[in-house]
Amino acid sequence: MNALLEKHADEIQVILAKYPADKAGKRSAVMPLLYLIQHDQGYITKEAIREIAELCEITDTEVASIIGFYSLYYDQPSGKYRVQVCTDLPCALRGAEDFLEKLCENLGIKVGETTPDGIIKVEAVMCLAGCDKAPMFQVQGPEGLEYHENQTVDSALEVINKLRQG
Repeated sequence: MNALLEKHADEIQVILAKYPADKAGKRSAVMPLLYLIQHDQGYITKEAIREIAELCEITDTEVASIIGFYSLYYDQPSGKYRVQVCTDLPCALRGAEDFLEKLCENLGIKVGETTPDGIIKVEAVMCLAGCDKAPMFQVQGPEGLEYHENQTVDSALEVINKLRQG
C-alpha cells in the first residue's frame, strides 16, 4: 500500500465515494485529492502526484498539468503565506506590474521568491477577478484565502506585517 493511501485512507474513500466508480468519475476526484494532500503537506510532492494519478487512473503528467494550471496548487515548498498579485492585462493597465516590483523591492526579494524569514512568498498570477480594483492580490495561508483590492505598496506591506506577527 502506498503512503498516500495509508495516511489518508478514510478521507480518500470519502472523496472517491462522491464520484462514479468509472474512469471518468475517478478523474473528477483529482482536485479534491490534490487539496487534501496540499492541506496536509503544504505542497504536492512528486510521490503524491504519482499516487493520485494511480488512484484516478490517469497519467502523472495529467495530474501535474492541473497543478500547473491552477494558482491554488503548488508543487514546491515555500513561505507560510503566498501573496499572489494579479498581473494580467487589465490589472497591468492599472499599475499592477509596477506595484508588484516595488512590493518585492521593499521585501528584499524578486518575484517568485520567499522572504528570508520563510514566511512570505510573492508571486505573479493571472486573473483574480478583480480587474477594476487593481492593484490587488490574494493571500493564501493556513486560514484560507483573503483578497486585498485597491492596494498601494504601503497598504500591502501593512498586510504582510500583520501576517508576520501572526
